[in-house]
Amino acid sequence: MNIADLRKSYEKAELNENASHADPLQQFEQWLQEAIAAEVPEPNAMTLATVASNLRPSTRVVLIKGYDARGIVWYTNYASQKGQELAGNPFAALQFHWVELERVVRIEGRVEKVSDEESDAYFHSRPLDSRIGAWASPQSQVIEGRTVLVTNAAKYAAQFMLNPPRPPHWGGYRLVPDQWQFWQGRKSRLHDRLRYTQEGDQWLRERLAP
Repeated sequence: MNIADLRKSYEKAELNENASHADPLQQFEQWLQEAIAAEVPEPNAMTLATVASNLRPSTRVVLIKGYDARGIVWYTNYASQKGQELAGNPFAALQFHWVELERVVRIEGRVEKVSDEESDAYFHSRPLDSRIGAWASPQSQVIEGRTVLVTNAAKYAAQFMLNPPRPPHWGGYRLVPDQWQFWQGRKSRLHDRLRYTQEGDQWLRERLAP
């Protein structure tokens, strides 16, 4: 089949101004909970886009680990490529794509590190092998082979036993949104697309052409 011939008609739902929440966080929570209830694969997976000092963008998939009025939280290695890019340019974009529900959520804003207390609490809630893995992987660095990871994991498992501390290079980030977009697929490519833009303490909700 010619890849250009692949297409789908989106007809599962609609998104209009009257039925959507005035607060984008409430709209996001509703859609996230509906994705979880629908048992879509990894509803907590989101694409994170950052921009390096040379203005080249890069993306990767991370997992949301918390959200509230302060923003969207995930955890990672601060020395990784994304960590280095955020250190130089603390603005980023997130995207959730729930294919089965024909929905996309896009979020943009400034990124900050969460507190040490928040990072410690989450780190110690992780399975032991994940905590060891945070020490074992020099994320984004070139390594000679998988044996480097296996050797490092064995080394730190022996060193820390059952109580590995949080590595100083590992912790959480929070994206503080100043713009949200909610996209609902519709028939004939006339999709529903609502944008929320922060204006002071309020959110301006507007419909965008798809």
